[in-house]
Amino acid sequence: MTSLASVKSAPSLAAGPRRTGPPGAGSERARRTLIAWAFCAPFVALFAIFGVWPVLSSLSMSVTDITARDIRTPFSVDFVGLAHYTALFGDPTFLRAGLNTLYFVAVGIPLTMIIALALAVALNSGIQRAKGFFRVAYFAPVVTSIVAIAVVWRYLYEPDGMINSVLAVVGIHGPDWLNDPNWSMPALILMAVWRHFGIPMVIFLAGLQSIPEDLLEAARVDGATRRRAFRSITLPLLRPTTLVVAVLLSIGYLQFFEEPFVMTSGGPLDSTTSISYYAYEQFGFGNYGMASAASYVLVAAIALLSLLQFRIFRAKA
Repeated sequence: MTSLASVKSAPSLAAGPRRTGPPGAGSERARRTLIAWAFCAPFVALFAIFGVWPVLSSLSMSVTDITARDIRTPFSVDFVGLAHYTALFGDPTFLRAGLNTLYFVAVGIPLTMIIALALAVALNSGIQRAKGFFRVAYFAPVVTSIVAIAVVWRYLYEPDGMINSVLAVVGIHGPDWLNDPNWSMPALILMAVWRHFGIPMVIFLAGLQSIPEDLLEAARVDGATRRRAFRSITLPLLRPTTLVVAVLLSIGYLQFFEEPFVMTSGGPLDSTTSISYYAYEQFGFGNYGMASAASYVLVAAIALLSLLQFRIFRAKA
């Protein structure tokens, strides 16, 4: 009789032979990994130097008292903690810049999305002839230099420019758009919407073309009007596309800088000063700590708004 100890010590036949892989498999995997890292090394190095290092440097600046005088001796600065962030929210100019940025985002994003979606729908169904021409024409402002755009829109916004001339035809006396604190921000919003709706239009157009035509055809057979089909079928299926457009526009519009920089220099009376323009001015004044803190407040705002949009547009997904 075989003893219990001998049975326990016997190798298990059911388990089968242990697979150790072909000879040299481990060294081959290590060689491929090394080659992959060698190809990635230039990009990783460039990203670390021009991406990670500036971010960490600006973060350290935001919690120190570094100024333009200390830039050559960064180790002589003192740690001030959150003093710059506290000072920002006590600065009336920064608070005004924050309200201006909020105003620009709250008006500019919905207006841009509505215009972009309307033109995408028109290009996808209504405009059949010269469709390629209209796509290029609508996208042209995106690739046009901001300096050239600024020159044209400055003439349009002159007191005797084309916009006021058109308003005068219907009996409206137009304002001095860029020099009136009440109208300078709406003027920049109008120019920004015209300049930036091209990319959202292309994204919406791609989303519309991905909707199965069978669903729309079935809705028409069931008696649904075009408006009802758009509201009940097209818009729900465009929810992921709308999320992408909203996040991209939020990131861009929260950082709006070029419009006030080339058109109004933040004026009149700081009515077009944005957070980005405020940070730019602080860097120019040599207040690197305040400028970096303002930049990170903007980063936090972008992150919070993006998270909010993910919750809104993915609620029914």
